[in-house]
Formats: sequence, C-alpha cells, structure tokens
Amino acid sequence: MSQYLVAIHHPDDYDPFAEEDPAMERDIDILNEEMVAAGIRIFVGGLQPVSRARSLRTQPDGTVLVAEGPFLPTRDHVGGFWVLEVASLDEALAWGRKAAIACRAPVEVRPFY
Repeated sequence: MSQYLVAIHHPDDYDPFAEEDPAMERDIDILNEEMVAAGIRIFVGGLQPVSRARSLRTQPDGTVLVAEGPFLPTRDHVGGFWVLEVASLDEALAWGRKAAIACRAPVEVRPFY
C-alpha cells in the first residue's frame, strides 16, 4: 500500500462560508464517510485562508525571515487535503475524482516517497 496526498485547490479569494452550500457540505461528509468505511483515510484537514499563511525563508546570513502570506504568489492555493493509503495510483485517482466532484474544485493527487 502507498500513501497519496489528495489536495483541493481554491482561488485566493475563496470564502467557504459563501461558497460551500449545504449540498456541498453533505457531499464532502459522504466522501469522508466512504473513505473511513474503505479504511483508506489516514488524515484529512481543511486549511484557513491563504491570508493566514506565513512563509519562512533562510537568509544568506543563516537567519530565517518570517513573512506574511503564501510562499508563492499564485492565484490558487491548497485549501484542504486528505492523506490516503491505497493500493495504486489508479485507486488514488478514483478517490481524487470523487473529491473533485464533492468539493467542486480542482484536485491534485501526488504520491509520498
């Protein structure tokens, strides 16, 4: 069995209180229940808005600079994720498809080493 990250991507201005209606919340709950029942969900977590992120960068003198905001200035960011333990990439992609449908958002599936 291998572990995979299934990450949901949201635009920077994503507001879950405005965008996530009861039907979407229900679909995500059902997906989580399916993952638990299948015994493949290791961890799940939603992230606060990218405006709450802090980036840390090592400076030439060895100090670490902490800055407000995301590490990369992009239009999209990871809004939440699952860590799944499944038999194959194909199985991880099948769960990723379900996540994209339930979350109504782009999904990235990536294996761990």
